[in-house]
Amino acid sequence: MIEWRQVTSEARAVPSPVATPLVWSAAFGGALLLVAVLSPAGPTLALVGLSLFAGLLGLCARFVAAPGTAVLCWLFLNGFGIPPAGRLTWAGHRDTLWLGCLLAAAIAGTVLARIVNARAAYRRITPDAADR
Repeated sequence: MIEWRQVTSEARAVPSPVATPLVWSAAFGGALLLVAVLSPAGPTLALVGLSLFAGLLGLCARFVAAPGTAVLCWLFLNGFGIPPAGRLTWAGHRDTLWLGCLLAAAIAGTVLARIVNARAAYRRITPDAADR
């Protein structure tokens, strides 16, 4: 037997992600500031700080913003976080690892935001309270 229930939903919409150029602008400014503050303590601490920052930016961004966010953070880390400052270099394994960490953090933040938003949207759609 089929039982019909009325489904209601609240009027709150799922938040839409921030525009990619705005996320990249925040990545540019934030990475510059973080590297300036954290690089005297060493590149490892700067990498951890930038990874957390990339994950935080991922919470409000689209998936397409993740690669650009990771590259911008890596450029500041590579250019100003390791000696000689102001000179970009490529040290195969190290820089590949750094780019991978930054990209993984940005994607993880975006995935986490999408899961949280999807769960919230799912919970908003509930059977009518009178049928419980």
